[in-house]
Amino acid sequence: MKNAISEAKKWVFAAICAICAAARATVVFAAVDIGQSKLATGTEQLIQDATAWLMIVAPLVTVVAVIYYLIRKTIADEMDTKKWNSRISTAIICCIGVVAAALTINLIVGYYQ
Repeated sequence: MKNAISEAKKWVFAAICAICAAARATVVFAAVDIGQSKLATGTEQLIQDATAWLMIVAPLVTVVAVIYYLIRKTIADEMDTKKWNSRISTAIICCIGVVAAALTINLIVGYYQ
């Protein structure tokens, strides 16, 4: 009989602890609004600034790289000319990819405002 009462006390104590933990957790989550915190708004602004910066810097770097590749292409022989053409097209495709990724990220972040 004492063993059954001891087991019942353990179950009641565990149930009370679980209820208290659940009540405390809901109060904590209800009191904190993560969307309005400095961390969330700062991260959102950082992502917007970084994507805006990428949309400006990526084309500029691409133009500089293409100019360099064109200069190297003019002094290259026939075999190297193909390599420089390949590098020019790769630079342009990468620039398009970076700008498209920055626009997509900026668009996704814009929905959370």
